[in-house]
Order: sequence, then C-alpha cells, then structure tokens
Amino acid sequence: MALYEHVFLARQDMSAQQVDALVEQYKGVIEANGGKVGRIENWGLKSLTYRIKKNRKAHYALMDIDAPAAAVHEMERQMRINEDVLRYMTIAVEKHEEGASAMMQKRDRDDRPRRDGDDRGPRRDFGDRGPRPPRDGDRAPRAPREDRA
Repeated sequence: MALYEHVFLARQDMSAQQVDALVEQYKGVIEANGGKVGRIENWGLKSLTYRIKKNRKAHYALMDIDAPAAAVHEMERQMRINEDVLRYMTIAVEKHEEGASAMMQKRDRDDRPRRDGDDRGPRRDFGDRGPRPPRDGDRAPRAPREDRA
C-alpha cells in the first residue's frame, strides 16, 4: 500500500467537535477500503490568504494515510460532495514524518533575529551622497507652474 499525507480545510463556522467528526468519518472511509490512518493532527482555525467560498478562515486537519489508491479516491470523492470541506490535498510520500509536523512545532520567539540593531552592523550615514545621477528613462525635472509661483 502507498503512503499519503492528506490535509483538508473545513468551514470556519464549524465547531472543533464537528471537525473531529469529519476526520473520524473520513478515517472510517479509509479503513473500510482496506487502509490505515496513522497520525491525525488538528491544526485549528487559521486565517486564509484569500477567500475560499466566502470564508476568511478555515479549520485545518492533517492525516497520515497508509492505504490503496482506491481508498484515497473514495475519500476524495466524498470530500468533493461535502459542503463543509473547502479544499483538500493528498500527497504521496516515501515515508511518514516522525513526531509533530512543522505546523505543530512551537516556534520560540527568542530564536528569531532581533530588529533593534544588535544583529546588524552599524548604520551608515548617507547624507554626504548628493543627488542621484539621472538614468535612462528618467524624466527631466519639471519647471515650476506659472499659477503657483
């Protein structure tokens, strides 16, 4: 059997329990068709980059699947019919990741570089440069208007 990672987005007005019920429903479809579902992660309600079917947010869920292709096709067919599922994506993988996915790993704010200048060098002073030389395509400077002079 092949290994897959499957992510789907559910509507924003669903509760977390309803999203869990959806996950269990599709887990049942996979198992009924001879597959197994490993890790299940609920990533929670997140903002979308752009609206999908008039939704600005969506519940994200990830499933690691070990199943034949027919089982995955049946699950995707049922997701296309279900109005609660906004989008889904299934990817074939060589092996499943161990531990938490990248979305579930807590990023520590102290690991990021600071923006107060400690990690950058000293600021240069650009006041002695003078005006920028003209380039091809630059317009000639405008003369002052007669009515405003």
